[in-house]
Amino acid sequence: MTLDELTATMAKDADITKDGAAKALKSMLKSIEAALKKGDKVSITGFGVFETVHRAEREGRNPQTGKSIKIAASNNVKFKPGKSLRDAVNG
Repeated sequence: MTLDELTATMAKDADITKDGAAKALKSMLKSIEAALKKGDKVSITGFGVFETVHRAEREGRNPQTGKSIKIAASNNVKFKPGKSLRDAVNG
C-alpha cells in the first residue's frame, strides 16, 4: 500500500476529503518522527510501539576485499507490533 492509497482509504473510512486525510497522516508521521528524535517511545495501543535503539560503533569486513572497516555508531528505529495487530495479521 502506498501513501496515496493509504490516504484515499483514510478519507473514505473517515468520510473526509483526501486533502484532510493527507494532512492528518502527515501530522501523525511528523509527530512520531519528532518523538523518536527526542528519544521518546511512541506507543499506539493495539497497533504497536516505536522506539529508538542505539547501535554502537563496531568493526566489520568488506565482503569484496576482506579488509576490516569501521561501521559508525547509529540510532535506528525499532517497531514491536501490538497483540491486536499480530492477531489480525495471523488470522
